[in-house]
Amino acid sequence: MSTTVRIGSHGETLVGTLTTPGHAAPFPAALVLPGSGPVDRDSDVRQLRLGITRELSDALVAAGFATLRYDKRGVGESSGSFLATGLTDVAADARAALAVLRQRPEVDASCVVLVGHSEGALVAAMVAAEDRDLAGVALLSASARPGEELLRWQAAQIGPTLPAPVRLLLRAFRTDLVRQVSKNHARLRATTTDVARMGGRRINARWHREFLAYDPRPDLARITAPVLALTGAKDLQVPAADVDVIAATVPGPVRAVVVDDVSHVLRSQPGAPSLASYRSDVRKPVDERVLGAVTTWATDLVRA
Repeated sequence: MSTTVRIGSHGETLVGTLTTPGHAAPFPAALVLPGSGPVDRDSDVRQLRLGITRELSDALVAAGFATLRYDKRGVGESSGSFLATGLTDVAADARAALAVLRQRPEVDASCVVLVGHSEGALVAAMVAAEDRDLAGVALLSASARPGEELLRWQAAQIGPTLPAPVRLLLRAFRTDLVRQVSKNHARLRATTTDVARMGGRRINARWHREFLAYDPRPDLARITAPVLALTGAKDLQVPAADVDVIAATVPGPVRAVVVDDVSHVLRSQPGAPSLASYRSDVRKPVDERVLGAVTTWATDLVRA
């Protein structure tokens, strides 16, 4: 059963979907948080329908959980401006959604977990660092290093996967991707407005400034709830080795999982890792090993 839910957060109204199983309430519940970009409650954008939060929600509902997921500010039915929204605003919205979820009569407020993917995993860590009443936190494709360092790592990984003609052009113009990314970071840090124009387009400058400066490790060190840290072995956007950093940093119990042949969008990816295959990869469902790991971890918490 699905119900439209409205969430008030700092003058904005976020619209989402509460989905519950078919049996009697109250249910354990999960707040499902998407990755970066102007994505809706399903993790979809017009150009790329990822469906990650929708599929996570479906799997959790089938396992007996109620789930809440919502459109980001300025996306779908939610009010506000996506471009003017900072990373701290995204975390504030997640806290507001968590409060609404706990107040729902269908939900057992003593058994609520956060499930975040990519940016959503960082936000889940921010929220969990201050919330001692969570039953668990699932960090999917989560980084455990400062944003600026992560983006340099991404550039180093992505460069060799680019098509041969692009690599030839970069060499011809003596363009070092990591150095170019660092230059872009300096330009971003020099901005002072919520929205700025770079490379001929408007970007969410405040979000980028906050992301570049954010180091998740202090927040990870404050999480007392059980944690699932899961990343795909072919993730080019987050180092799979960061699951070990999370396990070493979080003081409570951590289940660390690296899933073979899975990319950042949580799909199986045959062959060499590549961002170019995302459009074809997302025609497949989220890898069943990822969904199984999340639902098994969550149901284990409920049984405990």
